[in-house]
Amino acid sequence: MPTTYPKCSPSEMTGLLVLLDSHKGDEDVARLADDLDLEIDEILPSLDFAEALDFVQVNDGRSTLTDTGRRFLAGTIRERKAVVRDQLRRTTLFRTLMRALESAPGHRLTDSELLRLVEFTTAPSDEVVQNIVNWGRYAELFRYDADDHLVVAIRRTAPPRAPPTSSSRPAGPGSGPSTASDGTDRSPPRATSAALAVC
Repeated sequence: MPTTYPKCSPSEMTGLLVLLDSHKGDEDVARLADDLDLEIDEILPSLDFAEALDFVQVNDGRSTLTDTGRRFLAGTIRERKAVVRDQLRRTTLFRTLMRALESAPGHRLTDSELLRLVEFTTAPSDEVVQNIVNWGRYAELFRYDADDHLVVAIRRTAPPRAPPTSSSRPAGPGSGPSTASDGTDRSPPRATSAALAVC
């Protein structure tokens, strides 16, 4: 998947996808721009980014929602972030970035280290870094410490354990042997082998 992305925000891309969905998921790019009262080149960054994430396919000036794009639109905010997170991890740039974060001391990278990772891109470095930071934060891949100028990996905790089954719960009243205050066992008598055979 691509290593460079045009500069756009998550809200801009989402707005374009919502509009495309209102056109039954398939529409001419020029018509979409007209509906937004924008020039075509003004919506291309969002469209290109959506295509990079496999949310849309563009052929002969016509854009079509993919299954991934429909799944993104159908999700809650948290689910949408998870879809974007999965798609970003499939791209060369973010896959490289996450590997670098995992192996870096303290799981953090400085601005200069981040620049070295993206120096092969064609866009201006400051725009590339800002774009990466914005999308990485949105997808909760990492956070950005503006004071120290550090990209910091988000450490995800393990899922909670399943609740105990009925077999491991404490016995309730009458479910086990009972003992009187004088120490006498008052549990119901056990059935003898003969009685079990009869039953």
